[in-house]
Amino acid sequence: MIYDVAIIGAGIAGASLAACLDPKLRVIVIEQEERAGLHATGRSASFWDECYGGPEVQPLTTASGSFLRTPPASFSDRGFLLPRGVLYVGRSGDAAAISDMESEFAGSGVKLDRLSAKEISARVPVFSADWSEGLFGADCSDIDVAGLHAAYLGQARRRGVHFSLRSRVDAAQWSSGRWRVSTATGPIEARTLVNAAGAWADEIALLAGVKPVGIMPFRRTISQVRTDPPAPQMMPLVIDINGGFYFKPESGGRLWLSPHDETPSPPCDAAPEELDIALAVSRFEEASLCRVAAVEHSWAGLRS
Repeated sequence: MIYDVAIIGAGIAGASLAACLDPKLRVIVIEQEERAGLHATGRSASFWDECYGGPEVQPLTTASGSFLRTPPASFSDRGFLLPRGVLYVGRSGDAAAISDMESEFAGSGVKLDRLSAKEISARVPVFSADWSEGLFGADCSDIDVAGLHAAYLGQARRRGVHFSLRSRVDAAQWSSGRWRVSTATGPIEARTLVNAAGAWADEIALLAGVKPVGIMPFRRTISQVRTDPPAPQMMPLVIDINGGFYFKPESGGRLWLSPHDETPSPPCDAAPEELDIALAVSRFEEASLCRVAAVEHSWAGLRS
């Protein structure tokens, strides 16, 4: 069979594209792993925040909100967002950085409220007193990444999209009006080839004889920690205005805690480094009235 479209990568980018293409097209998704979404998609910190990524990304995030809150019944019988709120916070000397962020999003439609030290303490009682500068965004939400990804995979399959798992791409060549893709499970031919390979995107480009655009994977580490005293569960997502850490509550007094690391990495099955875990704990304890009683689980993903 000659496919109309072959998509390399079954993470959230490849899955969502496959789900939304014209059902009349013959589409195949080629995935190197034994299951879809194993890497960046499956290791997300799972929050939807309009400001995250800066003002150039914000319009795209904002545009996704209504769909994620109330998707069509044919796509999902429930929404994917649960209100959380976000606090961008800094010490007393960070007022200028807070003001700069406020200015960046002025006129964007994103609602950010400047908080006093007392209001910060009320929302995040674990902070020490010198963390007194903050912006609060009420619309930030937890996002069910796994549920959203599964819904896209389900819609794609209902539309007749084929999935070829465990199919690492070895070569891709354009010839006689079609792509000939060599994979671990056999050759695939398609008229259009889509590179949705995430951290492997530049490697795929080289295999296809296409100039890479310079997509660089960066390792990001997250740990699930238990604090003493237990962290309140009603806190918002908290992001250091200077990029030193972020955390959000999980069940049972736990936190998901990250040092907000961005370490260049080759494309790989990323694993957390002990130093990054220690940095996250140290930065949290420096800012907090709590102590980390235990690091229960850590993982890393590649942000490209």
